[in-house]
Amino acid sequence: MAHIIVVGNEKGGAGKSTVSMHVATALSRMGHRTGTLDLDLRQKSLGRYIENRRKYLDKTGIDLPSPLYQDLPEIEADTLAPGENAYDHRLSQAVAELETSADFIVIDCPGSHTRLAQVAHSLADTLVTPLNDSFVDFDLLARIDNDGEKILGPSVYSEMVWSARQLRAQAGLPPIDWIVLRNRLGAQQMVNKMKMEKAIERLAKRIGFRVAPGFSERVVFRELFPRGLTLLDLRDMGVKQLNISNVAARQELRDLFKALKLPDVEIKF
Repeated sequence: MAHIIVVGNEKGGAGKSTVSMHVATALSRMGHRTGTLDLDLRQKSLGRYIENRRKYLDKTGIDLPSPLYQDLPEIEADTLAPGENAYDHRLSQAVAELETSADFIVIDCPGSHTRLAQVAHSLADTLVTPLNDSFVDFDLLARIDNDGEKILGPSVYSEMVWSARQLRAQAGLPPIDWIVLRNRLGAQQMVNKMKMEKAIERLAKRIGFRVAPGFSERVVFRELFPRGLTLLDLRDMGVKQLNISNVAARQELRDLFKALKLPDVEIKF
């Protein structure tokens, strides 16, 4: 069966689609058959990213390894059993179809709580949660006191992940490997940054996730999206000398893959 990687966070702007695209494309470039699903049925940032890639490669005649993208199939209402949820059926059918040809499936979730996202989390072998370095984002994981020191209890997203873990346990499936990415870190060692680091480390021990480095805030990510490219594609596009920022970003991606510890993946970039 394919290893399912779910990229989820109930807040927009955390970098989920950027992480999803770079993970999926890196896996493809390393020779792994990789399928992708975008559960944000309205915006479809990952779907548009991959569509931009296909159009750009067709236009330029360049051949680059790329993940397979699949829309959720439409389901006729009269085919559903009594009480069966159409969204559940659409997701399970899409995953079943991709599993016939994929080693990995990367699922990009919307920045809100939806039925699709909830079900996807219960399917996750690996759950990646990008988190901006802000207590506004941290509030999705846990409630914290006014000083940013004491954790008062888990918040809405953590509770949803806990429910997904329970569902997997009841089904006899392996536990979710949950990784929280500290994304868009600032370069300066500010007081807020240090408080965030301590709070996340305490919470990781309390509710059971691993902390990994994410991507710093870089202009290159916004520049790559219209062409559907990733950091690993730059040299194939004729960029012979990467600037310091791009070299650092590639190292961040390498560090991310080391932290993910995906099965049978040998990092080759």
